[in-house]
Amino acid sequence: MENIIEIFIYIHAFFGGVGLITGIASIIVKKGRLNHKRLGKWFSWSMIISSVISLVIARMPNHINTFLFLIGIFTIYMVLAGNRALTFKSVKKTKANLTDKLVSGIMALSALLMIGFGINGLIKGYSHSILFLFFGIIGLFLPYGDYKLFKTTLENRKLWLINHLSRMLGALIASVTAFIVAGMHQDTLWAWITPSVLGTVYIVYWIKKTKGKKKLKTA
Repeated sequence: MENIIEIFIYIHAFFGGVGLITGIASIIVKKGRLNHKRLGKWFSWSMIISSVISLVIARMPNHINTFLFLIGIFTIYMVLAGNRALTFKSVKKTKANLTDKLVSGIMALSALLMIGFGINGLIKGYSHSILFLFFGIIGLFLPYGDYKLFKTTLENRKLWLINHLSRMLGALIASVTAFIVAGMHQDTLWAWITPSVLGTVYIVYWIKKTKGKKKLKTA
């Protein structure tokens, strides 16, 4: 069994590495161009494959880890929501469909579980439970952003781009965090939290830059 798990870990790490490289590259290239779209697809599939494998590993004997399981769901949500936001670019789409709602709903449920585990752990004196609370609060805030997109996309056509940028950058932050924690063996509170804090600053910068644009193309 351990040999099988080890193979899964290597595959998980490989696709995580591909996701990290393609994610950084997609930021560097011109947004909206063919290279950006291609790199975005590589990034999306790599992160989803890596995260799905992490869900499996986190439930296998001697490797059960509820936190990493929920973080895997968090990352998958980021990628799916980021790509689903692109569908709102078209003026023909006037409301969210079942898939949009399911993606956001599962994230909201996972966030509530994280918050619950975090509060319970802190009460019992487990300091690392702050990570459950930290990511749970972030995870609960994101579906609210999706809800705003679902309800006001006709009045504000920029929301699809804001959601796309913030979710995809969030997935990249997850990739960077995984590299620091697992790749560099820095499993500390600061290693988990710092990339999210710095990444959030970068996301806010892009959101403000996007809101500052006078006109946004739609399909």
